[in-house]
Parts: sequence; structure tokens; C-alpha cells
Amino acid sequence: MSVEVRLPTVLRPAAGGSTTVTASGTTIGEVLRDLVGRFPDMAGQVLTEDGSLHRFVNVYVNDDDVRYLQQLDTAVSDGDQVSILPAVAGG
Repeated sequence: MSVEVRLPTVLRPAAGGSTTVTASGTTIGEVLRDLVGRFPDMAGQVLTEDGSLHRFVNVYVNDDDVRYLQQLDTAVSDGDQVSILPAVAGG
């Protein structure tokens, strides 16, 4: 499966400045592993060392937050749009 991944400003330099890239996989976990495999500078910003989703990153499939679906096991289909957004925190 091929999906379009929208990248936030902070990840664009790792992808040569692209705002969107395509990635392959049938789940969000596979898509993200494909993405960091092709753009290794994203690895520590998207996934933890053990392969989990970084806690300060939000991932959406067609506007649905994967945290409320099956997280990294969330299924994706051809043509889906995946958005990666850094979490905003402060006080």
C-alpha cells in the first residue's frame, strides 16, 4: 500500500525539504518504519529506540488520531493521508 505522509516543518529537512512524501505499508507502524528507513534523520523524532511511537508525536490517518484507534497497528489503505504532527506542550 502507498500512502501520502504530510510532514511538519521540523521533519522536512530530513526529507530534503518536502512537505509530503509517499510511504509503503499496511499499518501505521509499517509506514513509519518505511519512512525512517528512507529518511534516517527522522528516526529519533518519530519512533523511540524500541520502535514505539514517540510520545511527543501525534499521527493521524485521514484526520483520525491513531492513539484512539489501534496505534501503530492502525490499518492504512492505498490513497490514505497520514499526518505527523509534533505535540505542543508548555505551561
